Amino acid sequence: MSDRLKKTFENKNKKLVTFTTGGDPDLETSFEILKTIINNNIDIVEIGMPFSDPMADGPTIQESSTRSIENGTTIQDIFELVRKIRTLNNEIPVILMGYYNSIFNLGIEEFTSKCVQVGVDGLIIVDLQPEEDADLYLKTKKSNIDLIRLITPTTNKERLKTILNNASGFLYYVTVTGITGQNSANLKELETSINLIRSESNLPIVAGFGIKSRKDVENISTFTDGVVVGSSIVNIIKDNISDKKNMLKKIDLFTQDLKKGTGSWIG
Repeated sequence: MSDRLKKTFENKNKKLVTFTTGGDPDLETSFEILKTIINNNIDIVEIGMPFSDPMADGPTIQESSTRSIENGTTIQDIFELVRKIRTLNNEIPVILMGYYNSIFNLGIEEFTSKCVQVGVDGLIIVDLQPEEDADLYLKTKKSNIDLIRLITPTTNKERLKTILNNASGFLYYVTVTGITGQNSANLKELETSINLIRSESNLPIVAGFGIKSRKDVENISTFTDGVVVGSSIVNIIKDNISDKKNMLKKIDLFTQDLKKGTGSWIG
């Protein structure tokens, strides 16, 4: 586990992870949004690497990727965004989430080298199966970058063991089947699934997809070590593109409220 993630999970407070697409709606505003989030003592920042065909994402995240790409955002811009975050805060873990194409185009060696240079702590690669990630795993392990695996409600015990092999950092549990931003979790089914995972792994479990409110944070973090909120933040960006000041204010208030749902808000 990377040093920052290890330190973050050392205390037993529930963790709030936020997702935004890097470069949405533009690079300058994207950085301002991340500053706002970090200032609210969010535990982990997840940054989406924009991709033209984000198959696991719902319309909200797809549109954010499109906005970012249309503004010319590149993978080098994402690395620069992380570097700027490190000038503000060298403690908060930063996770890059995206698709393997972003790594393939740059090359595993150069991609992981840049991650180390700017201070990336972990990767979530949505379309890369455990059976196919040996080369990336070896390089990330050597670089002390966590390769964070996704687990879904349809994952059976046999498949779970494959996913857990070489998993590190934390486990990302997808609370609902389908795409991001859709539906909400069934809490009873969630509890059963989380208990199964805990019987097989000691890694922290963070749940995402369909978490939209403080109440969702409170309910789901009852069973998990933390939650991810993304689509609801991205919706605020989309709905306030023409009013940056209002956008940042709404994100500020919303992330404060979400953090209160973890029971560890310090205001």
